[in-house]
Amino acid sequence: MAVANAPLIALVAGEDSGDQLGADLLDALRARYPAARFVGIGGRRMMARGFESWFDIRELSVMGFAEVVKHLPRLLRLRKALVRRLLDERPDVTIGIDAPDFNLGVERKLKAAGLRTVHYVSPSVWAWREKRAEKIGQSADRVLCLFPMEPPIYAKHGVDARFVGHPLADTFPMVSDRAGARDALGIPHGVPVLAVLPGSRPSEIERIGAIFVEAARRVSVAMPNLQIVVPAANERVHARLGELLSGFPGTPPLLIDGHSHQAMLAADVVLLASGTATLEAMLAKRPMVVGYRVSPTSYRIAKALRMLKTDVYSLPNILGRACGLGRTLLVPEFMQDDCTPANLADATLAMLGDSDRRGAIVAAFEFLHQELRGGLERAADHAADAVGDFVNAPAMPATSAAP
Repeated sequence: MAVANAPLIALVAGEDSGDQLGADLLDALRARYPAARFVGIGGRRMMARGFESWFDIRELSVMGFAEVVKHLPRLLRLRKALVRRLLDERPDVTIGIDAPDFNLGVERKLKAAGLRTVHYVSPSVWAWREKRAEKIGQSADRVLCLFPMEPPIYAKHGVDARFVGHPLADTFPMVSDRAGARDALGIPHGVPVLAVLPGSRPSEIERIGAIFVEAARRVSVAMPNLQIVVPAANERVHARLGELLSGFPGTPPLLIDGHSHQAMLAADVVLLASGTATLEAMLAKRPMVVGYRVSPTSYRIAKALRMLKTDVYSLPNILGRACGLGRTLLVPEFMQDDCTPANLADATLAMLGDSDRRGAIVAAFEFLHQELRGGLERAADHAADAVGDFVNAPAMPATSAAP
């Protein structure tokens, strides 16, 4: 139970990325409320900062539909136990960090009981099922958004949402160090470099790895002095990429363990799969070519149900439009049937051969980096300020019986 000048703040993180967000937010909140007590669910980073985790975060780290179904009874029991304890403790505010399938249900029950709730990291309402924004508002008193185009969507549905900046924007310098990255990887300064990142999961490598490797092979044939660097996210991905890269013509690709950010920084152009990596390449100020394929069944279902509300897919292109850079695509993107070795290779060669275009892209990326910063403060500080409105604020009346 909260006491005067010693607020009780609950945080619920469901995976490793949430643990990092939670640790940064906890630091920022503790700077504002030194006597606060922090409770809920968190990982080793949060606990290292004095966080009291009531449950093991690994119990929530379930990936994929089949895994969720398998563990659903246990997850429901955990959520019920967490809600009961939070209702007993009655924190000043509860912050659900990402993990919307778990956290929004927790937040909804707490809000119905009159407790203050915040959801940190908006689901991608800008990409599909925009009407989810209204339901999210039934769970959270406030949504903390990482992208500037998200709050206006929530506003249309009467939901309080604040753009707090993207934490990744705090980790990349505004001016990147290509020379230092090449030195670290042992790559000569005078050669063109292409970084190839076909995904971080084994399932992605099986689906599109061969397409990306063949595209890189074609680029290498056209540019024999090209150095290709391929970072592998883990041992399984490393082994499979090694198989795909065997017999590669010209200069052998440099297959490395991890260090994806260094690979991007060392490159002149990045060829990569759509996803968070495109945001990282943008923040590294590296021109890129983007491709992706989902399973044909998933794609047909999404198209048939009209679930997608955007005609662009990579984050640099989405952010460019949202931040007023026009409707022309900043970077080439090839999705589904268009994601072919020929298309990827042709676009990559064109990008490598056009220094003026690369310079214009870098300038656009610098602008977008500034936009994602949301100001001079770190994202965690903006988030803490947005949470602070609810600390020591009076409770709201309950709208339904407590579960």
